[in-house]
Amino acid sequence: MLEQLFGSKIRVKLLRLFLANPNKRYYLRELARILGAQINSIRREVDNLASLGILKEILSAKIDVAEKDTKEDNIEKKYFQADKDFPLFSELKALVLRAHLIIKNGILREIMDEGNIYYLVLTGLFVNSEDSSTDILIVGKVKKERIEKIVNKFEKDLDRNINYTIMPKSEFNYRREITDRFLYDILESEKIVIIDRIS
Repeated sequence: MLEQLFGSKIRVKLLRLFLANPNKRYYLRELARILGAQINSIRREVDNLASLGILKEILSAKIDVAEKDTKEDNIEKKYFQADKDFPLFSELKALVLRAHLIIKNGILREIMDEGNIYYLVLTGLFVNSEDSSTDILIVGKVKKERIEKIVNKFEKDLDRNINYTIMPKSEFNYRREITDRFLYDILESEKIVIIDRIS
């Protein structure tokens, strides 16, 4: 889906990685390793994204020993990072991450098949809200170990941590009754509701 829109699988993977980790810097060889792609393809697509203003270049002369790949890397390393000042940054991030979620909706099905779920919402990362205390809220009776395995798969795809919260229905009702701040921050903020059998 996004490949047709953006014209390249590598470009989509780069967008997904940078937009999911906007505060992180990457260098070309690192990107090639993470994405399992040829460095020339990475360089071409990174240059394209930088020319559009979606990425910005950061030059650094300080190189960690663990990061040394070749002698030329010891001179100066060029890093790339998402440019949060790009005018369409928020919209692009939401589009790419939501599209990725649709493609990976098998993960959501796995979560839904793990027990009796009354309420399942995606927030935080999935709605471009970095201040959110969680990314996934699951209310119901599920096995935490199974949910952890499912979320771990998604974390590997995005190359970032995903915070998730599991609570039984009784706790949800109690927190709602006492106007618990954590819960109301989720209920009153932007979110994607997947299941709502609790209202």
